[in-house]
Amino acid sequence: MSRLNRRQFLTGASLFAAACAAGHTPRRGDRCDLLLRHGTVFVGDGSPGFVGDVAITNDRIVWIGDCRGMTAENVLDVDGLCVAPGFVDIHTHSDRSIFRHPGAESRVYQGVTTEVTGNCGGSAAPRDAAATTGGTDPDDGPAPWSDVASYGEAWARKGIALNQALLVGHGTLRRSVLGDVDRPATEAELAAMGRRLDLALTQGAIGMSTGLEYVPGIYAPSSEITFLAGIVARHGGLYASHMRSEEERLLLAIDEVIAVGRDTGVRVQVSHLKACGRGNWGKLDEAILRLERARAEGIDVMADAYPYTAYSTTLTILLEPWSREGGDDAVMQRLNDPAARARMLAELPAHVAADPGGFELVVIANVDHPPHQDCVGKDLATIAAVWQVSPAEACLRLLAGSRTNVSYIGHGMADAGVERVLQHPLVMIGSDGSSQAPVGRQLSRPHPRSYGTFPRVLGTYCRDRALFDLPTALAKMTSMPAARARLAARGSLRVGNAADLVVFDAATIADRATYQEPQRYPVGMPHVLVNGQFVVRDGVATALRPGRFLRC
Repeated sequence: MSRLNRRQFLTGASLFAAACAAGHTPRRGDRCDLLLRHGTVFVGDGSPGFVGDVAITNDRIVWIGDCRGMTAENVLDVDGLCVAPGFVDIHTHSDRSIFRHPGAESRVYQGVTTEVTGNCGGSAAPRDAAATTGGTDPDDGPAPWSDVASYGEAWARKGIALNQALLVGHGTLRRSVLGDVDRPATEAELAAMGRRLDLALTQGAIGMSTGLEYVPGIYAPSSEITFLAGIVARHGGLYASHMRSEEERLLLAIDEVIAVGRDTGVRVQVSHLKACGRGNWGKLDEAILRLERARAEGIDVMADAYPYTAYSTTLTILLEPWSREGGDDAVMQRLNDPAARARMLAELPAHVAADPGGFELVVIANVDHPPHQDCVGKDLATIAAVWQVSPAEACLRLLAGSRTNVSYIGHGMADAGVERVLQHPLVMIGSDGSSQAPVGRQLSRPHPRSYGTFPRVLGTYCRDRALFDLPTALAKMTSMPAARARLAARGSLRVGNAADLVVFDAATIADRATYQEPQRYPVGMPHVLVNGQFVVRDGVATALRPGRFLRC
């Protein structure tokens, strides 16, 4: 493609914007790098689509509408296809995995052009410079960063296919100052966390996340979260919370996260809103009502969700907080202590009965112990029957064999509840997935959301079930999350905005990833552009890596 210098580009973009505002069409002879012709264009704000053209020069949109007078170095006829802003995934965990999969194949094939990472209380940065864990670049050895600034530099050096913005994990901050201990932070420790958070936000992190069901966030009192969220508010950042409970104490957890917004003025994002476990499904309407009341009160709270009736997380979450204190080594010591192990065995059935609702609903996704590899894809009840032990005992054996490194898929949500959440106007789409690629021998069976979330919303829930119309579905994937994360010039098709676009077939788009075969790419998404360059063209991922680390 031809390239303009900065002054030429800014001048050209300004002229195009002025002409567009005046209702003019481009003059014959006006040029652009790429012209998408005859598509049905969706701006991304929920308005209906219209047949038109989109012109791109360098990494920006320079015209939308009737471009018959323009010439272009490359012209792509997209007649019969939809053109929309690239999808902004508000909730992902790619801040480490992207270094293993810089092509982000599981993301770009489904139209994701920007990810918000560092969710659920854990982020790749900041981290202690002396540490050798917490993210590894296979080309460079131990992760070559310490703070958010150096993480962004390492990210840019790697060359990534899509854009990324980073939340700072509260659990990451707490672990670096206190460790995995069950006690409140002292004033000095709280101040140390605050300084680290303030620096991270100054260096470009867009906010903070919590994982209040996980170690060490589970041990933090509400006052600690409120103190840190106040710092986020002063920076104009986003507070995204995996709440303390999505099960029996769901309503208390909703109240807590709303209170943080009320007390600090921070923008609050409820992560993957749901009600887990059959006995808790009835709490969902009240949870949504409390969010609506908070909005009416002036609290800036919204939520995200994914289009599946199963979640995925680590198997240790089924253990009570006392048994998880101190990290993996401490958990292993308790698993080898007869008294502690007996207590764990006694507590597990009640926990699993509440969420997800039974051991048969806990399906192993990954184990880090070769002798247990044949357990992947099987539920705990089945594994227990084969081993001739109780399901609780099978759970503890899996944890001990893999030094607690086991993940599972929990089939805990109602289909009607998923629809109720997805349809709500306060809810946008977030996959809770990560950047992956089906390379090498597949020894795990991850949740299909990493590969199928956005096509599933468009195909199953929009087209097939008519849960909402197409403009609404697209707004939940584009302008809503971009505005929520305050990602300037992303999430909508406007003259001067970044040229992150997807081209898809509304009649055929569909996810193909299933719980049995989760690493399958969707169909119906032939073209994806990031910053004006094709990362998917004619249904095939390119080798281009035009993504950018986005700072607030």
